[in-house]
Amino acid sequence: MRRIRTWLVSAALLATGVTGGVGASGGRAAAATNQELADQVRAAETAFAKSMADRKFDAFIARLADETIFFGGKGAIRGKDAVIAAWKKFYEGPKAPFSWEPTTVEVLDSGTLGLTAGPVRDPEGNQIAVFQSIWRLESDGQWRIIFDRGCDYCPPPPPEKKP
Repeated sequence: MRRIRTWLVSAALLATGVTGGVGASGGRAAAATNQELADQVRAAETAFAKSMADRKFDAFIARLADETIFFGGKGAIRGKDAVIAAWKKFYEGPKAPFSWEPTTVEVLDSGTLGLTAGPVRDPEGNQIAVFQSIWRLESDGQWRIIFDRGCDYCPPPPPEKKP
């Protein structure tokens, strides 16, 4: 009897969208518009990039999903721990070896996944690559990166002068 009651309560909660975190929308904030969600993803990417500029590795780590995958010159780097190990070298020293900024931000209408893309720049501000990242709205309400692909092996970007 207890098992049936637990199942009925669980089914009722799922039917009404009360799931203890994600909700019936699959993670979308109740009143958030697509533009508000895009603004959240832009802010997450901007904070992610600022972690490099500010040399704050812990802030970088906080934006990684546990199952994140980064693509590098040697293929996929799978999982948060592996990405942390691979990216630690970029946070050593007083000056960032590169920077990036989102110029494109899109969010699914479901509000669960977002895409950011934009230029990667060397310390002098010259564009050296482009990046694309996929962000997921996690159950704690935070956007975390699940896929990151810098394009050092993509066709070279058109020349761009420092703004």
